[in-house]
This record gives sequence, structure tokens and C-alpha cells, in this order.
Amino acid sequence: MPPYAFLRGQFMPLAEAKVGIMTHALHYGTAAFEGIRGNWNKEKQQVYLFRAQEHYKRLLNSCRIMKIDLPYSADELCRLTTELVQKSGYREDVYVRPLAYKSSEVLGVRLHGLEADFSMMVTTFPAYLDDAKGIHVCVSSWKRLEDSMIPARAKVCGLYVNNALAKTEAIENGYDEAIMLTSSGYVSEGSGENIFLVQDNTLVTPAASDSILIGITRDTVMQLARNELGIETVQRHIGRSELYLSDECFLTGTAAHITPVLEIDHRKVGNGKIGEVTGKLRALYFSVIQGKNEKYLNWCLPGLPKLVKT
Repeated sequence: MPPYAFLRGQFMPLAEAKVGIMTHALHYGTAAFEGIRGNWNKEKQQVYLFRAQEHYKRLLNSCRIMKIDLPYSADELCRLTTELVQKSGYREDVYVRPLAYKSSEVLGVRLHGLEADFSMMVTTFPAYLDDAKGIHVCVSSWKRLEDSMIPARAKVCGLYVNNALAKTEAIENGYDEAIMLTSSGYVSEGSGENIFLVQDNTLVTPAASDSILIGITRDTVMQLARNELGIETVQRHIGRSELYLSDECFLTGTAAHITPVLEIDHRKVGNGKIGEVTGKLRALYFSVIQGKNEKYLNWCLPGLPKLVKT
């Protein structure tokens, strides 16, 4: 069964889902997107789409900022997503990429007076970072864009040039990932992840005012830490030197899951190994996203029809 996509209001094989080279979003980045993980549970023979509702609520908020009118509610987008996953027939972990974009085939920098469309595809997606062994990161020379430049709370396609510059700089210098600072010098986030530090059995993460994307995995971690481990999270400015002095560090994101950071700028984080709090949170997180924790099944949207036993 070939992978499928949704484009111009209909499902079609992914290979047939095309846009013209004059599409406005292609030239000016006038689009917003999401990434939704579908996690395969072998025992239940089910793909669980993790916190799809929250992803689509964020997409709709991004669309408000970008003046993109979508004719769908979050509920309708969830329904379309499950139908797409079913048509594609995957029986493994999948990744869904919804995209709302300015579809007019015209030139000219603006948001007004343009048509919009919505597309969605589903594919497999290998590990984005080595979340099992941990990674080495650097502080990027590229600063994070501020809210008054391109709003970080929206997943705007054009903004990710900023992230791409930081990521490639890190890779070409022998690191796995980059940490970006604000123009004021405070820690913001990774090129595609939020960041957490562990200090004296407390989680510390940058506040929304530090030009971060308000991550859904970020929120998941804060809830799991409080509800299951009794660990609170402080959201505040973080100075660069705190990266070197904290007990543990990890990155979070839909693509990255919970990825331990072992070294920053050639300095060990803690003892240079995966920390105790990080390890506990990772174990909790994976049980939740795979639909193995009954307490959090409301976060897991079944992507396939339930098997009927005969």
C-alpha cells in the first residue's frame, strides 16, 4: 500500500501530491506546520497519535498569526489524520506533517490577499537524535529570533532558516545539536527542541518570553515530572554558564523525544552520563506515548480501527 497525502481537500498517493513552483509559501516561507508522532504498540496492534488535539490547536494559532484561514477545526483535523494513517497502512512508528500555507501562485511579499490551502502527509521517521545514548552539543553563534521579528510561539516555516543555520554549524563543527541564545544572551532552545536543566532535583527551563516554541513535549515532561516524580519545573531566564554547572540536561521535542545531553561545549554535564531524573522521565515518557500507561491514554489518539476479535 503506497503512502498517502491530503491536498486540496482530498486524499491521494503521496507521489501525486504536488504544488507549483510559483506557490507563494515556497518563495517567502509563508506557511505554518506541525509534526505529530504516531507510536506503534505491537501488543495492541495500534498506532497512537500523541496529543494530536494539542498539535492542531497550536497549528490553528499559528494560522491566526500568519493570516491563514483553514476551514477545519482541531477535531476535524484529527479525523482527517486518522483517515490518512489508515489509508497509508503503516504498522510501525510514523510521523505526520500537517502544513498550512499560502497557496496563491503569485510573487510579492505580503500575507494579505492570498489564498491558502492545507496539506498533510504521513511517513516513517527515524530517530532524530540519539536519545538512547545521549548527545554532545554546542552553543551556537546564531542568535534566536525574537517575538517582534518572527513569533517563536508559531511554527512558521520561514523562521526555521534561523534553526537550520544553527544546526548545520553544529554538525560541521563535530557536534550533534546546537543550543541557541536570545539576543540578550539567555538560553532559548535547540535548533528543533526545548531544553531542560536539572538543578538540585528541580527542572529549570526557559520561559516563554525567551523566544521559545511552547512545546507539547515540553508540557508533557513538566506534567509527568510533577505528577509522577513530584518534581516541579521553574520557568525563567537561564544564563549560558548554567549549562555547564547543572546536574543534568536534556532536550525535548516531538522528533527528538527526550534526548539526554552529555556534554556542552566540550564540558561534561554532571558526570557525563545520562542522569537519574532524565532516565526516569524517558522511561515514563515512552510508556505514555506508546499507549502503555492507562492514566494518560487520553493523550493517545488511536490511528487505526480497533481489531474485532471473533
